[in-house]
Amino acid sequence: MRKYNVGDDVGNLEFWPFENPASAYHILEGNPKTYGRIDQGGAGHTSRFGIWRCTVGIFECTEQGDELMTILSGRCRIIRHEDGETKDLGPGDSLFIHGGSRVTWDVSEDVTKVFFGHKSDGF
Repeated sequence: MRKYNVGDDVGNLEFWPFENPASAYHILEGNPKTYGRIDQGGAGHTSRFGIWRCTVGIFECTEQGDELMTILSGRCRIIRHEDGETKDLGPGDSLFIHGGSRVTWDVSEDVTKVFFGHKSDGF
């Protein structure tokens, strides 16, 4: 079992390019880069747990599954397109996003989050 706390070193992460067509990524500002690791579940499973990091920039995407996240470091603003709801997040903050939601990520400081995702038809 893995345990993460705000500010912990999360270890090595792989480069995760903005390539998933289902997510329909659109970079709006800067040159954000994402990195991550799946610690449990993933492709072919209905749930996954892991770490994700993004460098400064702004992008839009469609979330692929329901996700509960907690920010470990950095700062960002997430804007949900369906109703314009805006959440400012920093270390220790958590947020739930429904699968299929179109969102804008405005990353003002490199963000690292721990996440649990669920998608009933599998990732």
